[in-house]
Amino acid sequence: MQATATVLVYSDDANTREQVRLATGRRPAPDAPVVEFVECATPDAVLRELDRGGIDVCVLDGEAVPMGGMGMCRQIKDEVFQCPPVLLLIGRPQDAWLATWSRADAAVTLPVEPVEFASSLASLLRDRTALSA
Repeated sequence: MQATATVLVYSDDANTREQVRLATGRRPAPDAPVVEFVECATPDAVLRELDRGGIDVCVLDGEAVPMGGMGMCRQIKDEVFQCPPVLLLIGRPQDAWLATWSRADAAVTLPVEPVEFASSLASLLRDRTALSA
């Protein structure tokens, strides 16, 4: 497995970005790579970072303003060649169908529950490295 993974975190709320960092820690699981974060507070910043490359997983806040993570996910899945997997943060469990519509690879509810979040992120990182091997 690669030594380091880059995780893009999109939310206009600094507290949500912090929840993601704290739930992940240094690495989300013992068999997952060490994580480095790229934080974005605007949709334009997300697109710039994805164009730059090197992102292994995106974590998108479905409650972000002005563009929610669901719309952002659908857009990048359509527009970004070999789009990295997306973990969507949703406001309520009932929004899981919207996460499916957006083509997210996984979804967890807000506020971030550390064990559930880390497990989902680690799974996406494992899948990503398995595909690139």
